[in-house]
Amino acid sequence: MQQAENGGEEEATVDVQFTDLPNALIACKVPEDLFEGVLKASFESLFRSFDPQVQFQYFKSFRRVRISFSDALAAAEARLRLHKTDFNGREMRLYFAQSVHIGSPRLEPPKPEKQFLISPPASPPVGWEQSQDATPVINYDLLCAISKLGPGEKYELHTATPTTPSVVVHVCEDERGAGPAPGDSDQDDKPRPQRPKIIQTRRPDYTPGVEQ
Repeated sequence: MQQAENGGEEEATVDVQFTDLPNALIACKVPEDLFEGVLKASFESLFRSFDPQVQFQYFKSFRRVRISFSDALAAAEARLRLHKTDFNGREMRLYFAQSVHIGSPRLEPPKPEKQFLISPPASPPVGWEQSQDATPVINYDLLCAISKLGPGEKYELHTATPTTPSVVVHVCEDERGAGPAPGDSDQDDKPRPQRPKIIQTRRPDYTPGVEQ
């Protein structure tokens, strides 16, 4: 800001920098006849009065037009005077186009900030060790007692209490044995019926015939 005294009066002037402002405008919701070529001449003449080198890009699908000026000052002046003015019976709305700043001309890959979430990892993390498998629990007393039993005999692991039942291990009978063995129910003194043998049905003979 610069201040100067002239005849006892102070005048203030502000230097405005337009380098950071966009040099393009976006016209939204323009008439559909504009894309047919009928109204293009009259539409472009509105903006050529501010900048003879202005360029236009028409986007019919979005009903928008991008107006690119040679400098930001011309774009700001055109927006100030033509925003919300009437054009072919419709209110024309103008907005500054957003500028995109690209730091590098090449597309760089994203930073590997979350590569540790990839499963399985490329390498184990620091301090990782292979876990050892637990030793299986084997009840050798139970195996010894069962080995001494014969087919059809039983071995009681836990005696029954007033609140819990007993746990009894039964040795399966040999299907090739001669006779049945007693069970652990109330019918211990009764012989078990012999399991019936399943006889498969014989497939009938097939004689191929010749059809005329």
